[in-house]
Amino acid sequence: MIERRVLRFEAPLLEGVELPAVEARGSRDGPRVGLIAGIHGCEYASIAALTRFLRQLDAGRLSGSLIAVPIVNVTAFRARSPFVTPQDGKNLNRCFPGDPDGTFSDVLAHHVFEQVIRPSDHLIDLHGGDLVEALEPFTLYDESPVQQRAHEMAVAFGLRYLIRSERSEAIGGTTSAAAADAGIPAIIPEAGGCGRMDEASIALHVAGIENTLRALGVLDGEVSPPPAGMRLVRRFVWLRAPVAGWWDAAVTPSQSVSAGQPLGTLRDPFGDPLHDVSSPEDGTIMFVTTSPAVAEDGILLAVGGGIEPL
Repeated sequence: MIERRVLRFEAPLLEGVELPAVEARGSRDGPRVGLIAGIHGCEYASIAALTRFLRQLDAGRLSGSLIAVPIVNVTAFRARSPFVTPQDGKNLNRCFPGDPDGTFSDVLAHHVFEQVIRPSDHLIDLHGGDLVEALEPFTLYDESPVQQRAHEMAVAFGLRYLIRSERSEAIGGTTSAAAADAGIPAIIPEAGGCGRMDEASIALHVAGIENTLRALGVLDGEVSPPPAGMRLVRRFVWLRAPVAGWWDAAVTPSQSVSAGQPLGTLRDPFGDPLHDVSSPEDGTIMFVTTSPAVAEDGILLAVGGGIEPL
């Protein structure tokens, strides 16, 4: 059985908010998996991938059930607002498990967590680079008591790089961290970016969803092995702008870099350098902000360090 419905919430701040959702139930027993995308409203490839997967889903292949929400942050999606929710300027993926007494993003996170994430046995939260981010595909999961199961899900998703967020380095408030705290193994796969609907990234997400669900015993079929050369990233180092300026990046995603290597320069409106950015260690560029306009403390890029074969 596959049923389309709309999630509505009683909270006054969420009046008029409607989230398209799909429930699918198989005829055989099995786990319940939450599938979400659009936590950031401009990550189009991941949204398109979940929609495509749902449109081609055959419930006869299912054991257990799925609850899927392709666009969680509908107001950011409609406003074409990268990173943040228009109502309060917050990054929704820093607000989980939410707060029913908070601002718009906190309340939305609370209701999505309680109605979609908490009732699930596993969570897949699809992401990608936002309107002004280019990235190398990777899958995130969190250090937690359920990290081994999350690791197995990340391997099954099949992206080349796996990143485990250490508790001491975690940014906090993410879907995967909140799920892990509730004992729910969760992954955040990232592919696509720059506001594009590129077929390669969409296909990566769709294939990853299907293979992860096969590995969980939810979809029938043989589980594909991980791709050759899959790697574990031990450190995920974000570099931020110490001053506002024009960001002139000198590297691209997937590029190998050495400690001390120039990564780009922040310039003033005349083009004179304000600050040179260099790599803190040997590693691989995981994502780069593609917009030249960067605010003080804005994210410039991330370096994956301590990379080793899986």
